[in-house]
Amino acid sequence: MPKNSKVVKRELDDEVIESVKDLLSNEDSSDDAFKKSELMVDDQEEKDVDVEEGSDVEDERPAWNSKLQYILAQVGFSVGLGNVWRFPYLCQKNGGGAYLVPYLILLLIIGIPLFFLELAVGQRIRRGSIGVWNYISPKLGGIGFASCVVCFFVALYYNVIIGWSLFYFSQSFQHPLPWDQCPLVKNTSHTFVEPECEKSSATTYYWYREALNISSSLSESGGLNWKMTICLLAAWVMVCLAMIKGIQSSGKIMYFSSLFPYVVLLCFLIRGLLLNGSVDGIRHMFTPKLEIMLEPKVWREAATQVFFALGLGFGGVIAFSSYNKRDNNCHFDAVLVSFINFFTSVLATLVVFAVLGFKANIINEKCVIQNSEKILKLLKTGNLSQDMIPHHINFSSITAEDYNLVYDIIQKVKEEEFDSLGLKSCQIEDELNKAVQGTGLAFIAFTEAMTHFPASPFWSVMFFLMLVNLGLGSMFGTIEGIITPIVDTFKVRKEVLT
Repeated sequence: MPKNSKVVKRELDDEVIESVKDLLSNEDSSDDAFKKSELMVDDQEEKDVDVEEGSDVEDERPAWNSKLQYILAQVGFSVGLGNVWRFPYLCQKNGGGAYLVPYLILLLIIGIPLFFLELAVGQRIRRGSIGVWNYISPKLGGIGFASCVVCFFVALYYNVIIGWSLFYFSQSFQHPLPWDQCPLVKNTSHTFVEPECEKSSATTYYWYREALNISSSLSESGGLNWKMTICLLAAWVMVCLAMIKGIQSSGKIMYFSSLFPYVVLLCFLIRGLLLNGSVDGIRHMFTPKLEIMLEPKVWREAATQVFFALGLGFGGVIAFSSYNKRDNNCHFDAVLVSFINFFTSVLATLVVFAVLGFKANIINEKCVIQNSEKILKLLKTGNLSQDMIPHHINFSSITAEDYNLVYDIIQKVKEEEFDSLGLKSCQIEDELNKAVQGTGLAFIAFTEAMTHFPASPFWSVMFFLMLVNLGLGSMFGTIEGIITPIVDTFKVRKEVLT
Protein backbone atom coordinates (compact mmCIF):
# COMPACT_ATOMS: atom_id res chain seq x y z
CA MET A 1 0.00 0.00 0.00
CA PRO A 2 1.36 3.46 -0.92
CA LYS A 3 2.42 5.80 1.76
CA ASN A 4 -0.42 8.26 1.22
CA SER A 5 -3.01 5.38 1.49
CA LYS A 6 -1.73 4.63 5.05
CA VAL A 7 -2.19 8.23 6.01
CA VAL A 8 -5.73 8.21 4.64
CA LYS A 9 -6.54 5.00 6.56
CA ARG A 10 -5.18 6.46 9.83
CA GLU A 11 -7.30 9.58 9.31
CA LEU A 12 -10.40 7.43 8.66
CA ASP A 13 -9.74 5.39 11.82
CA ASP A 14 -9.37 8.57 13.85
CA GLU A 15 -12.68 9.87 12.45
CA VAL A 16 -14.48 6.61 13.35
CA ILE A 17 -13.09 6.70 16.90
CA GLU A 18 -14.13 10.36 17.28
CA SER A 19 -17.64 9.64 16.01
CA VAL A 20 -18.00 6.64 18.38
CA LYS A 21 -16.85 8.83 21.28
CA ASP A 22 -19.41 11.47 20.28
CA LEU A 23 -22.16 8.87 20.15
CA LEU A 24 -21.20 7.48 23.54
CA SER A 25 -21.00 10.94 25.10
CA ASN A 26 -24.39 11.86 23.59
CA GLU A 27 -25.93 8.69 25.01
CA ASP A 28 -24.49 9.44 28.47
CA SER A 29 -25.71 13.04 28.39
CA SER A 30 -29.23 12.02 27.29
CA ASP A 31 -29.18 9.35 30.00
CA ASP A 32 -28.20 11.95 32.58
CA ALA A 33 -30.82 14.34 31.28
CA PHE A 34 -33.46 11.60 31.50
CA LYS A 35 -32.38 10.67 35.02
CA LYS A 36 -32.37 14.33 36.07
CA SER A 37 -35.84 14.85 34.62
CA GLU A 38 -37.07 11.72 36.41
CA LEU A 39 -35.64 13.00 39.70
CA MET A 40 -37.27 16.37 39.14
CA VAL A 41 -40.65 14.71 38.58
CA ASP A 42 -40.20 12.62 41.75
CA ASP A 43 -39.22 15.71 43.71
CA GLN A 44 -42.24 17.59 42.42
CA GLU A 45 -44.55 14.70 43.34
CA GLU A 46 -43.05 14.54 46.85
CA LYS A 47 -43.44 18.30 47.14
CA ASP A 48 -47.08 18.08 46.05
CA VAL A 49 -47.73 15.31 48.55
CA ASP A 50 -46.09 17.29 51.33
CA VAL A 51 -48.04 20.42 50.51
CA GLU A 52 -51.24 18.41 50.31
CA GLU A 53 -50.49 16.88 53.69
CA GLY A 54 -49.78 20.30 55.19
CA SER A 55 -46.02 20.28 55.73
CA ASP A 56 -43.75 23.24 56.33
CA VAL A 57 -43.37 23.70 52.55
CA GLU A 58 -46.82 25.29 52.36
CA ASP A 59 -47.22 29.03 52.02
CA GLU A 60 -45.50 30.52 55.08
CA ARG A 61 -47.86 29.35 57.80
CA PRO A 62 -47.14 31.27 61.03
CA ALA A 63 -45.81 29.36 64.03
CA TRP A 64 -45.78 29.84 67.79
CA ASN A 65 -42.86 31.86 69.12
CA SER A 66 -42.29 29.31 71.90
CA LYS A 67 -43.71 26.11 73.33
CA LEU A 68 -44.76 27.97 76.50
CA GLN A 69 -46.85 30.39 74.46
CA TYR A 70 -48.66 27.48 72.81
CA ILE A 71 -49.32 25.68 76.12
CA LEU A 72 -50.64 28.90 77.67
CA ALA A 73 -52.94 29.38 74.66
CA GLN A 74 -54.39 25.87 75.05
CA VAL A 75 -54.72 26.34 78.83
CA GLY A 76 -56.37 29.75 78.33
CA PHE A 77 -58.89 28.22 75.91
CA SER A 78 -59.74 25.20 78.06
CA VAL A 79 -59.71 26.98 81.45
CA GLY A 80 -62.64 29.38 81.41
CA LEU A 81 -65.62 30.66 83.31
CA GLY A 82 -67.03 27.12 83.56
CA ASN A 83 -64.16 26.14 85.86
CA VAL A 84 -65.09 28.92 88.29
CA TRP A 85 -68.87 28.84 88.32
CA ARG A 86 -70.03 25.52 86.86
CA PHE A 87 -67.61 22.94 88.28
CA PRO A 88 -68.17 23.98 91.95
CA TYR A 89 -71.95 23.85 91.38
CA LEU A 90 -71.73 20.36 89.88
CA CYS A 91 -69.61 19.22 92.82
CA GLN A 92 -72.16 20.55 95.28
CA LYS A 93 -75.08 19.09 93.35
CA ASN A 94 -73.56 15.65 92.71
CA GLY A 95 -72.20 14.43 96.01
CA GLY A 96 -69.39 16.84 96.92
CA GLY A 97 -65.97 15.18 96.80
CA ALA A 98 -67.54 12.00 95.37
CA TYR A 99 -68.14 13.87 92.08
CA LEU A 100 -64.39 14.13 91.51
CA VAL A 101 -64.16 10.33 91.06
CA PRO A 102 -66.46 9.99 87.98
CA TYR A 103 -65.05 13.24 86.58
CA LEU A 104 -61.45 11.98 86.83
CA ILE A 105 -62.36 8.54 85.39
CA LEU A 106 -64.14 10.09 82.39
CA LEU A 107 -61.29 12.57 81.91
CA LEU A 108 -58.84 9.66 81.58
CA ILE A 109 -61.09 7.45 79.43
CA ILE A 110 -62.75 10.04 77.15
CA GLY A 111 -61.32 13.53 77.68
CA ILE A 112 -57.57 13.05 77.25
CA PRO A 113 -57.79 10.62 74.25
CA LEU A 114 -60.15 12.95 72.32
CA PHE A 115 -58.09 16.00 73.26
CA PHE A 116 -54.94 14.22 72.05
CA LEU A 117 -56.74 13.28 68.82
CA GLU A 118 -57.62 16.92 68.09
CA LEU A 119 -54.08 18.09 68.89
CA ALA A 120 -52.56 15.39 66.68
CA VAL A 121 -54.84 15.91 63.68
CA GLY A 122 -54.40 19.69 63.72
CA GLN A 123 -50.61 19.39 64.06
CA ARG A 124 -50.25 16.74 61.33
CA ILE A 125 -52.52 18.26 58.67
CA ARG A 126 -51.80 21.89 59.66
CA ARG A 127 -55.21 23.21 58.76
CA GLY A 128 -58.27 24.53 60.61
CA SER A 129 -61.35 22.37 61.29
CA ILE A 130 -62.74 22.73 57.73
CA GLY A 131 -59.43 21.75 56.10
CA VAL A 132 -58.91 18.85 58.53
CA TRP A 133 -62.31 17.28 57.83
CA ASN A 134 -61.94 17.86 54.06
CA TYR A 135 -58.58 16.10 54.18
CA ILE A 136 -60.05 13.13 56.09
CA SER A 137 -62.91 12.91 53.58
CA PRO A 138 -64.46 15.58 51.32
CA LYS A 139 -67.88 14.26 52.37
CA LEU A 140 -67.14 15.23 56.00
CA GLY A 141 -66.24 18.86 55.24
CA GLY A 142 -69.61 20.00 56.57
CA ILE A 143 -68.53 19.03 60.11
CA GLY A 144 -65.80 21.69 59.92
CA PHE A 145 -68.33 24.32 58.80
CA ALA A 146 -70.68 23.22 61.61
CA SER A 147 -67.94 23.70 64.22
CA CYS A 148 -67.35 27.24 62.87
CA VAL A 149 -71.06 28.03 63.26
CA VAL A 150 -71.01 26.64 66.84
CA CYS A 151 -67.96 28.78 67.66
CA PHE A 152 -69.76 31.82 66.24
CA PHE A 153 -72.82 31.37 68.49
CA VAL A 154 -70.67 30.58 71.54
CA ALA A 155 -68.62 33.74 70.90
CA LEU A 156 -71.80 35.85 70.76
CA TYR A 157 -72.97 34.87 74.25
CA TYR A 158 -69.50 34.48 75.79
CA ASN A 159 -68.57 38.05 74.98
CA VAL A 160 -71.76 39.27 76.67
CA ILE A 161 -70.44 37.72 79.91
CA ILE A 162 -67.12 39.55 79.40
CA GLY A 163 -69.18 42.74 78.91
CA TRP A 164 -70.98 42.14 82.25
CA SER A 165 -67.62 41.54 83.96
CA LEU A 166 -66.23 44.77 82.47
CA PHE A 167 -69.24 46.68 83.81
CA TYR A 168 -68.78 45.30 87.34
CA PHE A 169 -65.02 45.87 87.07
CA SER A 170 -65.61 49.54 86.21
CA GLN A 171 -68.04 49.92 89.13
CA SER A 172 -65.65 48.32 91.65
CA PHE A 173 -63.51 51.46 92.10
CA GLN A 174 -65.90 52.83 94.74
CA HIS A 175 -66.09 52.63 98.50
CA PRO A 176 -68.50 51.35 99.61
CA LEU A 177 -69.29 49.15 96.63
CA PRO A 178 -72.51 50.23 94.83
CA TRP A 179 -74.17 46.86 95.57
CA ASP A 180 -73.29 46.95 99.28
CA GLN A 181 -76.53 48.61 100.48
CA CYS A 182 -80.06 48.93 99.17
CA PRO A 183 -80.72 52.33 97.55
CA LEU A 184 -82.84 54.91 99.36
CA VAL A 185 -85.96 56.40 97.78
CA LYS A 186 -86.84 60.02 98.63
CA ASN A 187 -90.48 60.87 99.04
CA THR A 188 -92.06 64.28 99.66
CA SER A 189 -92.38 63.52 103.35
CA HIS A 190 -89.62 61.02 104.18
CA THR A 191 -86.83 58.74 102.87
CA PHE A 192 -87.19 54.97 102.83
CA VAL A 193 -85.37 51.86 101.53
CA GLU A 194 -86.37 50.57 98.08
CA PRO A 195 -89.12 47.98 98.89
CA GLU A 196 -88.12 45.59 96.09
CA CYS A 197 -84.50 45.57 97.28
CA GLU A 198 -85.56 45.06 100.90
CA LYS A 199 -87.51 41.92 99.93
CA SER A 200 -84.51 40.34 98.13
CA SER A 201 -80.99 41.66 98.75
CA ALA A 202 -78.75 44.55 97.70
CA THR A 203 -76.63 42.45 95.30
CA THR A 204 -79.67 40.80 93.66
CA TYR A 205 -81.37 44.17 93.21
CA TYR A 206 -78.20 45.72 91.72
CA TRP A 207 -77.76 42.82 89.28
CA TYR A 208 -81.31 42.82 87.91
CA ARG A 209 -82.25 46.52 88.17
CA GLU A 210 -78.99 48.47 87.86
CA ALA A 211 -76.78 46.24 85.72
CA LEU A 212 -79.22 44.37 83.44
CA ASN A 213 -82.17 46.76 83.92
CA ILE A 214 -84.50 43.90 82.98
CA SER A 215 -88.03 44.51 81.73
CA SER A 216 -91.14 43.16 83.45
CA SER A 217 -91.71 40.38 80.90
CA LEU A 218 -90.32 38.81 77.71
CA SER A 219 -92.96 40.62 75.64
CA GLU A 220 -91.42 44.00 76.61
CA SER A 221 -88.10 44.83 74.96
CA GLY A 222 -87.16 47.42 77.58
CA GLY A 223 -85.16 49.54 75.16
CA LEU A 224 -81.38 49.80 74.80
CA ASN A 225 -79.23 49.37 77.90
CA TRP A 226 -76.53 51.85 76.86
CA LYS A 227 -74.16 50.98 79.75
CA MET A 228 -74.06 47.32 78.76
CA THR A 229 -73.91 48.22 75.07
CA ILE A 230 -70.71 50.22 75.65
CA CYS A 231 -69.23 47.39 77.74
CA LEU A 232 -70.08 44.83 75.04
CA LEU A 233 -68.51 47.05 72.36
CA ALA A 234 -65.39 47.39 74.53
CA ALA A 235 -65.22 43.59 74.90
CA TRP A 236 -65.39 43.07 71.12
CA VAL A 237 -62.75 45.77 70.50
CA MET A 238 -60.42 44.04 72.99
CA VAL A 239 -60.91 40.67 71.28
CA CYS A 240 -60.43 42.20 67.81
CA LEU A 241 -57.21 44.01 68.73
CA ALA A 242 -55.80 40.86 70.33
CA MET A 243 -56.70 38.66 67.32
CA ILE A 244 -56.01 41.08 64.45
CA LYS A 245 -52.61 39.52 63.67
CA GLY A 246 -53.52 35.97 64.61
CA ILE A 247 -51.28 34.08 67.01
CA GLN A 248 -48.53 36.68 66.64
CA SER A 249 -50.64 39.18 68.63
CA SER A 250 -52.89 36.91 70.74
CA GLY A 251 -49.95 34.66 71.74
CA LYS A 252 -48.21 37.50 73.60
CA ILE A 253 -51.38 38.47 75.46
CA MET A 254 -51.71 34.84 76.65
CA TYR A 255 -48.85 35.37 79.10
CA PHE A 256 -51.09 37.72 81.08
CA SER A 257 -54.61 36.42 80.33
CA SER A 258 -53.69 32.80 81.16
CA LEU A 259 -51.46 33.36 84.21
CA PHE A 260 -53.24 36.25 85.96
CA PRO A 261 -56.33 34.17 86.98
CA TYR A 262 -54.05 31.77 88.91
CA VAL A 263 -52.54 34.66 90.85
CA VAL A 264 -56.03 35.90 91.77
CA LEU A 265 -57.30 32.42 92.70
CA LEU A 266 -54.31 31.82 95.00
CA CYS A 267 -54.79 35.26 96.63
CA PHE A 268 -58.50 34.53 97.14
CA LEU A 269 -57.73 31.08 98.55
CA ILE A 270 -55.26 32.48 101.12
CA ARG A 271 -57.66 35.31 102.02
CA GLY A 272 -60.64 32.95 102.12
CA LEU A 273 -58.95 30.47 104.47
CA LEU A 274 -58.37 33.30 107.00
CA LEU A 275 -62.11 34.09 107.14
CA ASN A 276 -64.56 32.70 109.71
CA GLY A 277 -66.61 29.84 108.31
CA SER A 278 -64.34 29.09 105.33
CA VAL A 279 -63.38 25.69 106.77
CA ASP A 280 -67.08 24.83 107.13
CA GLY A 281 -67.56 25.59 103.43
CA ILE A 282 -64.62 23.43 102.34
CA ARG A 283 -65.65 20.62 104.68
CA HIS A 284 -69.17 20.72 103.26
CA MET A 285 -67.76 20.70 99.74
CA PHE A 286 -65.51 17.68 100.13
CA THR A 287 -67.72 15.54 102.35
CA PRO A 288 -68.41 12.71 99.88
CA LYS A 289 -71.87 11.25 99.36
CA LEU A 290 -70.78 8.00 97.77
CA GLU A 291 -74.31 6.63 97.21
CA ILE A 292 -74.97 9.35 94.61
CA MET A 293 -72.26 7.87 92.34
CA LEU A 294 -74.67 5.07 91.42
CA GLU A 295 -76.96 7.54 89.61
CA PRO A 296 -76.40 7.73 85.81
CA LYS A 297 -77.20 11.46 85.87
CA VAL A 298 -73.96 12.15 87.81
CA TRP A 299 -71.85 10.37 85.17
CA ARG A 300 -73.67 12.13 82.34
CA GLU A 301 -73.06 15.56 83.88
CA ALA A 302 -69.41 14.66 84.54
CA ALA A 303 -68.96 13.67 80.87
CA THR A 304 -70.64 16.91 79.73
CA GLN A 305 -68.30 18.96 81.91
CA VAL A 306 -65.24 17.09 80.53
CA PHE A 307 -66.24 17.98 76.95
CA PHE A 308 -67.11 21.55 77.90
CA ALA A 309 -63.96 22.11 79.98
CA LEU A 310 -61.48 20.89 77.35
CA GLY A 311 -63.30 22.62 74.46
CA LEU A 312 -63.66 19.38 72.47
CA GLY A 313 -65.40 19.64 69.09
CA PHE A 314 -65.30 23.44 68.87
CA GLY A 315 -62.32 23.65 66.51
CA GLY A 316 -60.22 25.94 68.71
CA VAL A 317 -57.91 23.11 69.82
CA ILE A 318 -57.33 22.07 66.17
CA ALA A 319 -56.72 25.69 65.14
CA PHE A 320 -54.10 26.32 67.85
CA SER A 321 -52.27 23.02 67.23
CA SER A 322 -52.18 23.65 63.46
CA TYR A 323 -49.50 26.32 64.06
CA ASN A 324 -47.18 23.74 65.66
CA LYS A 325 -44.25 21.94 64.08
CA ARG A 326 -45.14 18.45 62.93
CA ASP A 327 -42.62 16.80 65.24
CA ASN A 328 -44.04 18.43 68.40
CA ASN A 329 -44.81 16.01 71.28
CA CYS A 330 -48.59 16.51 71.32
CA HIS A 331 -49.16 13.46 73.58
CA PHE A 332 -47.35 15.24 76.42
CA ASP A 333 -49.30 18.44 75.65
CA ALA A 334 -52.65 16.62 75.86
CA VAL A 335 -51.91 15.12 79.29
CA LEU A 336 -50.38 18.35 80.65
CA VAL A 337 -53.23 20.68 79.57
CA SER A 338 -55.93 18.22 80.72
CA PHE A 339 -54.50 17.92 84.22
CA ILE A 340 -53.85 21.67 84.50
CA ASN A 341 -57.54 22.12 83.66
CA PHE A 342 -58.59 19.57 86.31
CA PHE A 343 -56.45 21.08 89.08
CA THR A 344 -57.66 24.58 88.15
CA SER A 345 -61.25 23.38 88.62
CA VAL A 346 -60.37 21.94 92.05
CA LEU A 347 -58.54 25.17 93.03
CA ALA A 348 -61.52 27.31 91.93
CA THR A 349 -63.87 25.02 93.89
CA LEU A 350 -61.79 25.48 97.05
CA VAL A 351 -61.89 29.27 96.60
CA VAL A 352 -65.64 29.39 95.88
CA PHE A 353 -66.61 27.26 98.88
CA ALA A 354 -64.21 29.00 101.24
CA VAL A 355 -65.89 32.31 100.35
CA LEU A 356 -69.41 30.82 100.38
CA GLY A 357 -68.65 29.27 103.80
CA PHE A 358 -67.72 32.74 105.06
CA LYS A 359 -70.95 34.18 103.59
CA ALA A 360 -73.03 31.37 105.12
CA ASN A 361 -71.40 32.04 108.50
CA ILE A 362 -72.38 35.75 108.37
CA ILE A 363 -75.99 34.92 107.36
CA ASN A 364 -76.13 32.30 110.12
CA GLU A 365 -74.93 34.84 112.72
CA LYS A 366 -77.68 37.27 111.64
CA CYS A 367 -80.23 34.43 111.87
CA VAL A 368 -79.07 33.60 115.44
CA ILE A 369 -79.30 37.27 116.56
CA GLN A 370 -82.77 37.79 115.05
CA ASN A 371 -84.21 34.58 116.52
CA SER A 372 -82.58 35.18 119.92
CA GLU A 373 -84.40 38.54 120.06
CA LYS A 374 -87.64 36.70 119.29
CA ILE A 375 -86.98 34.27 122.17
CA LEU A 376 -86.34 37.17 124.58
CA LYS A 377 -89.66 38.78 123.56
CA LEU A 378 -91.46 35.44 124.06
CA LEU A 379 -89.88 35.13 127.52
CA LYS A 380 -91.02 38.66 128.46
CA THR A 381 -94.60 38.05 127.25
CA GLY A 382 -94.77 34.75 129.10
CA ASN A 383 -95.21 32.55 126.02
CA LEU A 384 -92.03 30.76 127.04
CA SER A 385 -90.90 29.81 130.55
CA GLN A 386 -87.47 30.84 131.82
CA ASP A 387 -87.06 27.29 133.18
CA MET A 388 -86.64 25.97 129.61
CA ILE A 389 -83.47 27.97 129.05
CA PRO A 390 -80.21 26.41 130.38
CA HIS A 391 -78.47 28.60 132.99
CA HIS A 392 -75.24 29.03 131.02
CA ILE A 393 -77.03 30.64 128.01
CA ASN A 394 -76.34 34.37 127.62
CA PHE A 395 -78.55 35.90 124.89
CA SER A 396 -76.41 39.03 124.61
CA SER A 397 -73.47 36.99 123.22
CA ILE A 398 -75.08 33.71 122.19
CA THR A 399 -73.23 31.29 119.87
CA ALA A 400 -74.78 29.25 117.05
CA GLU A 401 -74.31 26.03 119.09
CA ASP A 402 -76.09 27.51 122.14
CA TYR A 403 -78.94 28.84 120.03
CA ASN A 404 -79.49 25.45 118.37
CA LEU A 405 -79.53 23.85 121.84
CA VAL A 406 -82.26 26.28 122.99
CA TYR A 407 -84.11 25.79 119.70
CA ASP A 408 -84.18 21.98 120.15
CA ILE A 409 -85.41 22.31 123.77
CA ILE A 410 -88.25 24.69 122.81
CA GLN A 411 -89.20 22.46 119.85
CA LYS A 412 -89.56 19.42 122.15
CA VAL A 413 -91.40 21.21 124.98
CA LYS A 414 -93.71 23.32 122.79
CA GLU A 415 -94.25 20.71 120.11
CA GLU A 416 -97.86 21.65 119.32
CA GLU A 417 -97.41 25.44 119.50
CA PHE A 418 -93.92 25.54 117.97
CA ASP A 419 -94.91 26.61 114.42
CA SER A 420 -96.81 29.64 115.76
CA LEU A 421 -93.68 30.91 117.58
CA GLY A 422 -91.98 31.76 114.25
CA LEU A 423 -88.50 30.52 115.23
CA LYS A 424 -86.06 29.30 112.57
CA SER A 425 -83.30 26.71 112.72
CA CYS A 426 -80.01 28.48 112.01
CA GLN A 427 -77.70 25.91 110.36
CA ILE A 428 -74.71 26.76 108.15
CA GLU A 429 -75.40 23.59 106.14
CA ASP A 430 -78.82 24.92 105.10
CA GLU A 431 -77.16 27.97 103.53
CA LEU A 432 -74.43 25.92 101.86
CA ASN A 433 -77.01 23.55 100.38
CA LYS A 434 -78.50 26.41 98.36
CA ALA A 435 -76.80 25.55 95.09
CA VAL A 436 -75.90 28.51 92.89
CA GLN A 437 -74.15 28.51 89.54
CA GLY A 438 -73.33 30.76 86.61
CA THR A 439 -74.27 34.41 86.90
CA GLY A 440 -76.02 33.75 90.22
CA LEU A 441 -72.70 32.66 91.72
CA ALA A 442 -70.43 35.29 90.16
CA PHE A 443 -72.63 38.39 90.15
CA ILE A 444 -74.84 37.77 93.22
CA ALA A 445 -73.43 35.27 95.76
CA PHE A 446 -69.73 36.09 95.32
CA THR A 447 -70.26 39.85 95.09
CA GLU A 448 -72.35 39.74 98.30
CA ALA A 449 -69.59 37.84 100.10
CA MET A 450 -66.97 40.35 98.94
CA THR A 451 -68.89 43.27 100.49
CA HIS A 452 -67.98 41.78 103.90
CA PHE A 453 -64.25 41.62 103.05
CA PRO A 454 -61.92 44.24 104.49
CA ALA A 455 -60.83 46.45 101.54
CA SER A 456 -63.73 45.07 99.50
CA PRO A 457 -63.16 47.31 96.40
CA PHE A 458 -59.67 45.83 95.94
CA TRP A 459 -60.98 42.25 96.01
CA SER A 460 -63.86 43.16 93.72
CA VAL A 461 -61.46 44.69 91.16
CA MET A 462 -59.27 41.58 91.30
CA PHE A 463 -62.21 39.18 90.98
CA PHE A 464 -63.83 40.83 87.97
CA LEU A 465 -60.47 41.39 86.26
CA MET A 466 -59.94 37.63 86.69
CA LEU A 467 -63.34 36.92 85.08
CA VAL A 468 -62.44 39.20 82.15
CA ASN A 469 -59.15 37.37 81.61
CA LEU A 470 -60.75 33.92 81.89
CA GLY A 471 -63.34 34.97 79.34
CA LEU A 472 -60.77 36.46 76.95
CA GLY A 473 -58.62 33.30 77.04
CA SER A 474 -61.61 31.22 75.96
CA MET A 475 -62.70 33.84 73.41
CA PHE A 476 -59.29 33.75 71.69
CA GLY A 477 -59.63 30.00 71.11
CA THR A 478 -63.26 30.33 69.99
CA ILE A 479 -62.51 33.13 67.49
CA GLU A 480 -59.42 31.23 66.26
CA GLY A 481 -61.77 28.29 65.62
CA ILE A 482 -63.66 30.54 63.18
CA ILE A 483 -60.85 32.54 61.57
CA THR A 484 -58.22 29.83 60.97
CA PRO A 485 -60.43 27.39 58.96
CA ILE A 486 -61.99 30.20 56.87
CA VAL A 487 -58.60 31.78 56.09
CA ASP A 488 -57.15 28.35 55.17
CA THR A 489 -60.11 27.42 52.97
CA PHE A 490 -61.02 30.68 51.22
CA LYS A 491 -57.61 32.45 51.38
CA VAL A 492 -59.07 35.72 52.66
CA ARG A 493 -57.00 38.31 54.51
CA LYS A 494 -56.91 37.55 58.23
CA GLU A 495 -56.99 41.22 59.28
CA VAL A 496 -60.12 41.95 57.20
CA LEU A 497 -61.93 38.82 58.42
CA THR A 498 -61.08 39.54 62.06
